[in-house]
Amino acid sequence: MRIAVTGSIATDHLMTFPGRFADQLVADQLHTVSLSFLVDQLDVRRGGVAPNICFGMGQLGIEPILVGAAGNDFEEYRAWLDRHGVDTRSVRISEVLHTARFVCTTDADHNQIGSFYTGAMSEARLIELQHVAERVGGLDLVLIGADDPEAMIRHTEECRTRGIRFAADFSQQIARMDGDDIRTLMEGATYLFSNEYEKGLIESKTGWTGDEILAKVGTRVTTLGSNGVRIERVGEPAIEVGVPEEKTKADPTGVGDAFRAGFLSGLAWGVGLERAAQVGCMLATLVIETVGTQEYELHRSHFMDRFTKAYGHEAAADVQQHLA
Repeated sequence: MRIAVTGSIATDHLMTFPGRFADQLVADQLHTVSLSFLVDQLDVRRGGVAPNICFGMGQLGIEPILVGAAGNDFEEYRAWLDRHGVDTRSVRISEVLHTARFVCTTDADHNQIGSFYTGAMSEARLIELQHVAERVGGLDLVLIGADDPEAMIRHTEECRTRGIRFAADFSQQIARMDGDDIRTLMEGATYLFSNEYEKGLIESKTGWTGDEILAKVGTRVTTLGSNGVRIERVGEPAIEVGVPEEKTKADPTGVGDAFRAGFLSGLAWGVGLERAAQVGCMLATLVIETVGTQEYELHRSHFMDRFTKAYGHEAAADVQQHLA
């Protein structure tokens, strides 16, 4: 099963300021702020929803196709993804813009000052999925993740025109989209991903009820945080899957991306929706136990031991053959 994942490609530059921002701000001078903070820690992490999802799929033995736009500074990141089983040959490299970047400083009170540079991400709208399909011998599913908004609309329309199944996954971009855009991106999707808050926002912005939305998509997948995930289809009972026991909660960043990686891998294996959701929840648990979205290691025996403990021997037997 050939799965392409579209979405943002970015790096995060995370810094720590040992003092308090509030101590540096003068109330009657906020209209002319000019400050520089001497930080004592810099952490550069690989990120972007599409590489995060692709990395997880690569860890599970699937070779996903990464589709997005980056700058000439992408080569080190590309090498990392290539080593971890990701097909990066459909990434567009901008001739003039750097890879998207999030720069954030956190103070001792956990307040944050951050900036997001979209950079090369704006060129994702120039990517033709047909060229990707021709290179790999056809596409079975395209996940359309958070990206340049025009790129998301273009990819969706191309999938509908060419009859390619697609999954709608607005995530971070839903806040800036209006109802018309959301309806355009959602209608005809084979899968619709969101968390529980986004689910309510989608219904509020579109004016469609949950049942009306379900009638327009094949399968609605809603992540519920510590309560797991719910999968809904028209005329079928909902499937609810819980999460495995966590050893620690180190960092929640990228957990949703990891779930999608596991779920899409399960679909590629053909193990069914419930098993796919279980794989997604297990992978998400590994991510929440690790600082960084692509810093976890997947050891097959360890993964299966925990998966078996969480979901039982029958579920493990369905999945293990694909991980061997």
